[in-house]
Amino acid sequence: MKPENVLIGDDGRVKVADFGLVRGVGTTSQSTGAVLGTVSYLAPEQISEAAVDERADVYACGIVLFEMLTGGKPYVGDSPARVIHQHLNTDVPAPSGFFPGLDPAFDALVADATAREPARRPRDAVALLAAVRETTAHLDAAALDAESPAARAGGHDNAEDRTSVLPRALTLPRPGGADTGVQHTSVLPAPGPGPAAGGRPRRRLWSALVVAVVVLCGGAGVWYVNAGQFTEVPRVLAKSEKEAKGRIGEAGLRVKDVKGRYSASEPRGTVLGTDPAPGSRIRDHGEVTLTVSLGPRTVDVPRLTGKTLAEARAALRGRGLDPGLVTERFDADVSQGAVAGTEPQAGETVKAGSTVRLTVSKGAPVDVPDVGGEDEAEAREKLSDAGLDVKIAPERVFSPDAEDGAVAKQSPGAGERLAAGDAVTLTLSKGPDLVEVPDVEGKQEDEAKALLEDAGFAVKVSRWFLGHTVWDQSVSGGDTAPRGSTVTIRVR
Repeated sequence: MKPENVLIGDDGRVKVADFGLVRGVGTTSQSTGAVLGTVSYLAPEQISEAAVDERADVYACGIVLFEMLTGGKPYVGDSPARVIHQHLNTDVPAPSGFFPGLDPAFDALVADATAREPARRPRDAVALLAAVRETTAHLDAAALDAESPAARAGGHDNAEDRTSVLPRALTLPRPGGADTGVQHTSVLPAPGPGPAAGGRPRRRLWSALVVAVVVLCGGAGVWYVNAGQFTEVPRVLAKSEKEAKGRIGEAGLRVKDVKGRYSASEPRGTVLGTDPAPGSRIRDHGEVTLTVSLGPRTVDVPRLTGKTLAEARAALRGRGLDPGLVTERFDADVSQGAVAGTEPQAGETVKAGSTVRLTVSKGAPVDVPDVGGEDEAEAREKLSDAGLDVKIAPERVFSPDAEDGAVAKQSPGAGERLAAGDAVTLTLSKGPDLVEVPDVEGKQEDEAKALLEDAGFAVKVSRWFLGHTVWDQSVSGGDTAPRGSTVTIRVR
C-alpha cells in the first residue's frame, strides 16, 4: 500500500486502486523511483522472507500515516538496497521530529503501527482503526488541524515525489442539473483551495487519518488477494481415507481423486500422500488428490516343478519373490537336480518380496549294498551296478573279520539310502592285528588276567574245583592271536 494507490474523488469519495502482483526486490533493483516508493512501504518480514500476515499491511499504513503527517517518507536512499537496510535495522523516527508542535499521541500511533517486530503492531485493520479513533478522540481541533510546513502545497501536479496534504475537496453539482438517478462519467473542474464550508477550520489531519484507515482496508484487500484466499493442505498422512476426507472438507477443500498405491509398510486404506503436498498453499475450495495404500502387493507362487535350479530362481525373481533355502529329497517322478517342490506351494498368494524355499529332487533312492569283507574288485562292481560311485580311503586298518586287502569298513553303511551317483567310501583291511599271547600258566588268577588284558586280550575264566592258580590257557603262551580276541584261562 502507498499514497499513489489512494484516490480521493472530487466528491470526497476515497478509493483504493492498483492491486498489482507483489514483485521480489531482486527483480526491481534496477528500476526507477516508482519502485523505490514501493520498497518504502515493505514491512521487514516481507524483505527477510519471514511469515507475512495482515500486520505487514498495518506497517505500510503506518508509513503512509508518517508521510501524511510530515509530507515525506521516513526512509530515503539512492537505491532500494539502502531503503531496505533502514527498514530492517532502523526504527521509524518520530513524526514530531519533522513537524514541530505535533501532538506526541501521533508519535505513539506511528511507532505502534511501524514496529519492526510484527507482534508489537496492531494485529489487523480493526485494531489499527480502534487505535486511530482512540487517539483522535482525545485531541482538540487545533491538534487535528495542525499542518506540517513541508506538507503545505497550493496545488499538486505530481512534479514532486512527495506526499502532500490536499485541501478538502468540495462537493460540486454534477453538470446537467438535478440528479436524474443515472450517473455518467463526467469531467469536473478541479476545485481551488479555499476555506472549509461552515466557517469551521478544515481538519485536514483528521481527513488524513480517515484516509489511512481506508488505505488499510485496501491493504486488507491486497492481503486477501495474496494470502487471505489461501489455506494449507491438511496433514493427513497415515490417516484413514475417511478421516482424511473429513479433515480436507473441514479445511474448505474438496477431494478431487483417490489413487491407490501398494505399500509394504502401511495398512490398506491408509493415506500415503496428497497432491498438493501436506502443508502446501492452496486456494480456498481447491481440490486435493489423495494417494491411499492398497496394502502390500501380492503375487502367486509360480509352478516350478521340473525346472532347473537356475530357471526356478530366475522365475521367482521375475515375480518379485526372493529365492530362499534349497533342500533335497528323493523323488522318483522328478529327475535328479530338478525342482521337486516349493514352500509356499505353487499357486499360493503371498506378499511381494516374500521368500520361497526350493526343494530339489535327488532322483529315485538307491539302497547301499553290503560289501564288507569282500575284496576290492568285487565291492567296486557291486556298488557300480547299484549306480553308486566308489572311493577308497587312503589308509588301511586292522580288522579281525576281514583278510588283508578285503573291505574292512564302508561309509555310508549297508542299507542306507543314497541318490544315484552318490559315492560310497571303502576302507580296506590290513588283516587282523596279531599280538603275542603272554604265558600265564602257574600264575594266580588276578595276575594272569592283568597280563592278558594289558596285552590287548579279553579274558575268560573257567574254574576247576576250588582254587586260584592257572593250570591251562586256550592260546598257549608265545603264540599270536588277534588283538581284542578272547583268551580262556582255567584255574583250580
